Amino acid sequence: MPSLAEAQQSLRALLLKKSVMRGDFTLASGAKSDLYVDCRLTTLDAEGGCLVGQVMHAVLVDAAKQLGVSPVGVGGLTMGADPISLAIAMSSFMAGDAQPIHAFCVRKEAKSHGRKKLVEGNFKAGDSVVVIDDVITTGGSTLKAIEAIEAEGGKVALVLVLLDREEGGRANIEAKGYKVFSAFTRSSILN
Repeated sequence: MPSLAEAQQSLRALLLKKSVMRGDFTLASGAKSDLYVDCRLTTLDAEGGCLVGQVMHAVLVDAAKQLGVSPVGVGGLTMGADPISLAIAMSSFMAGDAQPIHAFCVRKEAKSHGRKKLVEGNFKAGDSVVVIDDVITTGGSTLKAIEAIEAEGGKVALVLVLLDREEGGRANIEAKGYKVFSAFTRSSILN
């Protein structure tokens, strides 16, 4: 396994190679941008998934210590958060964490059959959790995940994102009372 510094450098390079695109794009928020980041091309890559797990687990451990919290789960809105959440959970187990962190997924809408759940996986009411997102721009998707988790009785300890586009999302989320930590920002990935 590479050192954390090596993993961060390799992950940045892989994001630039596979996920960061220049051009004329319309984002989920409806805003226009000259930059599009499709993190799934990196998070669903064999090497990328391992690097994401190592780097994001380290950011999570530091953030939890800084805030004095002990989350038991990680998850966010499907589909961007899913591979990141699983990679963090696997890294937590492989790192030998005393209480490995587990993954869950937040559906965009509740199932119409079965148990009709909105939050799936290793999650129950009362859990302290970390909300995961691949990219934040305005923060809308992250806030939607937070609302669903809290509606199901979860307690959001913090928000962890792979890439903060630095376009107001962090401020929007933090204005609602949730501290945001990111592995990369637009500035750090492009400079």
